Amino acid sequence: MTSSITVAEEVSDALTSGRAVVALESTLLSHGLPPGRNLTVARRLEQAVRDAGAVPATIAVLDGRPLAGLANEQLERVCAEDLAKLSLRDLGPAAGLGLSGATTVASTSALAHAAGIGVFGTGGLGGVHLGAAQTWDVSADLGALGALPTVVVCSGVKSVLDIAATLEVLETNSLPVLGYRTDDFPAFYLRSSGYPAPWRVDDPATAAKVISAHRAYSDSGVLVTNPVPEESEMDKDLHDRLLRGGLDLLAERGVQGSEVTPVLLEHFHEASGGVSLDANEALVLSNVTLAAEIAVALA
Repeated sequence: MTSSITVAEEVSDALTSGRAVVALESTLLSHGLPPGRNLTVARRLEQAVRDAGAVPATIAVLDGRPLAGLANEQLERVCAEDLAKLSLRDLGPAAGLGLSGATTVASTSALAHAAGIGVFGTGGLGGVHLGAAQTWDVSADLGALGALPTVVVCSGVKSVLDIAATLEVLETNSLPVLGYRTDDFPAFYLRSSGYPAPWRVDDPATAAKVISAHRAYSDSGVLVTNPVPEESEMDKDLHDRLLRGGLDLLAERGVQGSEVTPVLLEHFHEASGGVSLDANEALVLSNVTLAAEIAVALA
């Protein structure tokens, strides 16, 4: 699989010399943020990784070719074009048909692993959707991380998911879940989901020790959950009001599957007057910085 990925020279040099590299996804840019702001955030994320001592590798598929590390014009394409949303199952069709797409947590993790990148910073993990007992709607992110040794640093899962069921699936897939400086499992816009994090670490060096120890026993990934910065957390009353409205909107439109999260995020962004966008940006910046610090400690 490695031969099918184009790895940027800077990323390749860092991997060869044993320096820290952090993978970044592109679905956040293409589907999670509005035009203009997405490119600004993309550059801020890459700079945050560099400032923490690591090399950023934003991952996407352009013209059928998976890329690990984007040149400036490629990053601009990801932020400007209407790209398909590619999970792990979609990589083969997109490559075979010569199409372009933005990668999710599952597909980014797979491509990062194939390129030799072990740490990935993102916003939130996909999970078990509400009503999954009837719809079987469970994100491919969970299965992918059970099969890949990728370290994913995120702010838990979005509060629109069935968090209790998601934690159960993470356990089934043997994925250690670490709360970073918290005993609570975070819920994206909210610092706590109301459920405990199974384990806690309080600094990047300790996280790296746990990750190294886990790799001696298992080929599964590790989830490091980093709550949204306190000053950027969404007001819970506003959040709950937006969530009720978003769920009503999904029911009215009959939205299912991979479109659920983008529709809900758009509702949150529009109905919150930009509050959710600010929270989203703050948490992903915090996560990629922590991912870089952990990658440096591992290196």
